[in-house]
Amino acid sequence: MAYWLMKSEPEAWSWAEQKKEGAKGAEWDGVRNFQARNNMRAMKKGDLAFFYHSGDQKRAVGIVKVVKEAHPDSTDSTGQWECVDVAAVAELPNPVTLAAIKANPKLASMVLVRNSRLSVQPVTAQEWSIICKMAGLPKPPRAG
Repeated sequence: MAYWLMKSEPEAWSWAEQKKEGAKGAEWDGVRNFQARNNMRAMKKGDLAFFYHSGDQKRAVGIVKVVKEAHPDSTDSTGQWECVDVAAVAELPNPVTLAAIKANPKLASMVLVRNSRLSVQPVTAQEWSIICKMAGLPKPPRAG
């Protein structure tokens, strides 16, 4: 199993909206970047991801779980874009800002630090543990 980070402008799709979808989850639709799409194609049911508010907030606010693997994006009429469905798992007790992530030398090679514009990106197991601890989660959830 793997870990990810999924970014959304809170005005377009917020953590509060994600939580309202409950265990059935919702499509992570509207992604129009090939690298992000390919990352979603690599996701497996049970993988976990940080739900990251982009835009002005720039912070990880929650954790979601992949509940449905890659399938056609219902908002795409061309047929070239895919998405996964994710469901809220946990709210981060202390949201972790991009500034805090960049300030941690152990996270210097994280994709978010090197390519902050990529909307769906991988997170290593070590990065996952570090950010979960920064967020105040004593026992980080594990993918699977």
